[in-house]
Amino acid sequence: QLQLVESGGGLVQPGGSLRLSCASSETIFTFKSMGWYRQAPGKQRELVATITGITGGGSTNYADSVKGRFTISRDYAKNTVSLYLNSLKPEDTGVYYCNGRGWVQDYWGQGTQVTVSS
Repeated sequence: QLQLVESGGGLVQPGGSLRLSCASSETIFTFKSMGWYRQAPGKQRELVATITGITGGGSTNYADSVKGRFTISRDYAKNTVSLYLNSLKPEDTGVYYCNGRGWVQDYWGQGTQVTVSS
């Protein structure tokens, strides 16, 4: 069973930075695309950033609210996808989930908490 495991969340002050990492138990060549989503308390899960696979040329897409602050990248050698979060704001607080979009089904990690607070 393919698994995605996130790490790197935590508590950070406004303006700070974090790096989230998602490790796949299988090669990430498996996925059409990978991405990060987040869910704040009382809100629906929303897209943060995605990156296409080999067939898509590694194109990236970001939510307007994070453009210029967050960067998504993937490492085929390590089977990981990372999200670099800079200039963090309190409204970035939430549980961040890794997603892998396969050719047959989607896969999700268990989530990692990011809290931005002074």
